Amino acid sequence: MRLRALLETNTLGLRLLGGEEELDRTVRGVMTTDLRDPSRYLSGGELVLTGLAWRREPDDSERFVRILAGAGVAGLAAGEAELGAIPDDLVQACARHRLPLFSVVEDVSFASITEHVVRQVSSERAGDLAAVVDRHRRLMTSGPAGGGPEVVLDLLGSDLDLRAWVLSPTGRQIAGSTLADSGPELPGELAARLAGEHLAASRTGRRGPHRVTLGNATYSLFPIRYDGRDLRETLLSDWLLAVEADAGDWSAERLDLLTGVTQLIAVERDRRDAARTVRRRLAQEVLELVQTGAPPAEIAARLRVAAPVLLPGLGTAPHWQIVVARVEWEGGDLPGGPVAQALLEEVLVDPGTFGPEPSDRIAVAHTGDEAVALVPLPAVPDESGETSVAGLHADALLTGIQDPLSRGLDGDGRLTVGVSASVHSAEGLRGALEEARHARRVAAARPGRVCAAGHEELASHVLLLPFVPDDVRRAFTARLLDPLRDYDRRHRAELIPTLEAFLDCDGSWTRCATRLHLHVNTLRYRVGRIEQLTGRDLSRLEDKLDFFLALRMS
Repeated sequence: MRLRALLETNTLGLRLLGGEEELDRTVRGVMTTDLRDPSRYLSGGELVLTGLAWRREPDDSERFVRILAGAGVAGLAAGEAELGAIPDDLVQACARHRLPLFSVVEDVSFASITEHVVRQVSSERAGDLAAVVDRHRRLMTSGPAGGGPEVVLDLLGSDLDLRAWVLSPTGRQIAGSTLADSGPELPGELAARLAGEHLAASRTGRRGPHRVTLGNATYSLFPIRYDGRDLRETLLSDWLLAVEADAGDWSAERLDLLTGVTQLIAVERDRRDAARTVRRRLAQEVLELVQTGAPPAEIAARLRVAAPVLLPGLGTAPHWQIVVARVEWEGGDLPGGPVAQALLEEVLVDPGTFGPEPSDRIAVAHTGDEAVALVPLPAVPDESGETSVAGLHADALLTGIQDPLSRGLDGDGRLTVGVSASVHSAEGLRGALEEARHARRVAAARPGRVCAAGHEELASHVLLLPFVPDDVRRAFTARLLDPLRDYDRRHRAELIPTLEAFLDCDGSWTRCATRLHLHVNTLRYRVGRIEQLTGRDLSRLEDKLDFFLALRMS
């Protein structure tokens, strides 16, 4: 298609800001990016869509446009949602480099433009390839009756004799062909290996498709929905298309066709991702209530709202389990919370299930570098009629994800996961959250890129403290620590840090004084003041233990 055809479609919301004499350029594809330098992902002929997040100062426009012009893109469309009106420096830079520039109104999504361009470009392919893409488009956009990714894969099999599967980054099968003669399903171990190969190749920045030979078969792996963000933000959550064929022998037209197919599947992925918004909001609300010490009755009311959304038709309130995950990148330059959130939404799906629907039963929130999943556990009747709850186990979670995700994180980051015991009421959620966080710290102490630990691995006070009721916790810590906090606030005496160091040094005066850079007599004076204010004796084991627990619970 040519650029000027975009202006003839009013629903796209495009307005030409410059480059009218260049509107006969041919558009061969579309790419969404906010990278400051997207050159390695450009091959020429693209319509580039950008939200302008790369622009920090006016001089950035010249650099960005120069890169696009050098890569031979067909045109640039900038969204108005971020900055409102398109900056004059961008308009001028595009004019200098003879690059057509469009503005995109705020209420038109880039996904709509992408789908339109893919449809138009695909429909102009010659012969049978154009017909196949058009059939894909009609079936993918015709609503529930159109099927979904399975319909696309069926058409690849029937029209092009290609066996293909849509896989998650851990290798779980999202979709496969439903044709009776399409052959056996992709074995789970093979799918996990393909996912690992894809993550390892993508992490190095190599463009797809990635070709890999396993056994007697060669597979070509196409990324789905790479939108130009930092690769670490999307690599561990995006789907991939695995095709049993060697794409190295394909014509440019067939490669373009498969790229168009991935973009059509990406539209379906975006549609289903939108459904996660409600579950994420529910999880965030529950998490905030739990962390701020809200009354159990208020948390229970919120859970009653969440249960029907996560488990439609469930007659009774389920048990709940908390899973905490943290993604930490080398250098710490990228927040790990959103990545951990997307990972948990995938990792907590039963690996034996197909399709995206099981993820509808998981609500995941994130804060900072941490993601917290609220997992409902319905009671399941056994053969005798008794009901039981089958909870998640850390070892089982690791089984299917450790190898592919380790390859995706190799050299860049770590994923650590902690799993709580199940609780049956809102009163237990505070303890379950702390327990999952303790378990994650146990996992973080282990070697490896992907580690997990469960509540059963915790010991001593670490297991007991999370389940102390909030009112008991507050009363216990207030009685022992509030006098010291008040004194520190009035006199800047640092009694609390002194107490922590003294207990950490097992009551050794010499070691504690050395750690705090104090004279032993000064340390003795501070400890004496602690004992005077609290009425306790730090030479007694019982009092030492009480202070230790109070500090851990505060």
